[in-house]
Amino acid sequence: MTETRRTVLEVLAGKTVTPPPIWLMRQAGRYLPEYRATRATAGSFLDLCYTPDLAVEVTLQPIRRYAFDAAILFSDILVIPDALKRNVRFEEGHGPRMDPIDVDGIRDLKPDGVAEHLQPVFETVSRLRAELPATTTLLGFCGAPWTVATYMIAGHGTPDQAPARLFAYRNPEAFDHLLSLLADISADYLVRQIDAGADAVQIFDSWAGVLGEAEFARYAVKPVQRIITSVRAQRSNAKIIAFAKGAGQLLKGYRQSTGADAIGLDWTVPLSFARELQQEGPVQGNLDPMRVVAGGTALEDGIDRILDVLGHGPLIFNLGHGITPQADPEHVAALVARVRGAQ
Repeated sequence: MTETRRTVLEVLAGKTVTPPPIWLMRQAGRYLPEYRATRATAGSFLDLCYTPDLAVEVTLQPIRRYAFDAAILFSDILVIPDALKRNVRFEEGHGPRMDPIDVDGIRDLKPDGVAEHLQPVFETVSRLRAELPATTTLLGFCGAPWTVATYMIAGHGTPDQAPARLFAYRNPEAFDHLLSLLADISADYLVRQIDAGADAVQIFDSWAGVLGEAEFARYAVKPVQRIITSVRAQRSNAKIIAFAKGAGQLLKGYRQSTGADAIGLDWTVPLSFARELQQEGPVQGNLDPMRVVAGGTALEDGIDRILDVLGHGPLIFNLGHGITPQADPEHVAALVARVRGAQ
């Protein structure tokens, strides 16, 4: 009987795989014409996330096209505040919006009914594991408490998350309570995804880069550690990737402090520093998404540099952030071919 290899899981266990496995953040997205066609039938963006037929379809689209080594559940980090009844909506041209929360609102938050609200997500995961090739790793995910909290405080995204930072300074106890509550709900959410069939999960801290050193420890590290500790207490073999975008030098020790198996690296992380982090365990990343838009020599040089420096250790090849709608699908095909051609 032929052994089924899921190379992403091999890397997460600390193994060096050549060529490295590859997937891309936001690989199911607006750069694909088939995604845009499906999106047009869905109604709202949240309808797309909560309709298993559609969420399964858009998750599978990039796998059919590129045969990536991992598929990541199509959903959004803001389904948790949506489940907490924060009136989440996605407005064309403006991004996510929700009702801003204050100290009283934080005190009144209750996790009751969250799992039931998110049941369509778990159905999507289960169906994906049944439909994906046996060699394809299925990734679940959640947003990190800090990043989710920034949207809940401001009610929308902001350039530097000043509303959340100011709120945290003025109301430290309430903010710590919010982060702890989000961590506990997120841990349960990830465990349920694992039980539904996810092979590994990723925690996205997209706004970690706006935090100072002390704030990073309190608002980014501590809640992610709480999630991972809780998940591992319930599912001891869980494999977890933590991605703290923009954290830079603060990534030193992030793996050890949080307990993550692998750490995602954005494109601003110097490859020399990335190599130091790889000495401690698996890394994921970190091609600039604009190189995919540019294509040609810019794309090839970026890929080659990453492989030259990180390809001899445990690496999951990925972008340093999500692929952009401007990316040419043919450039993605060229990216995959070049990575897979590396020996």
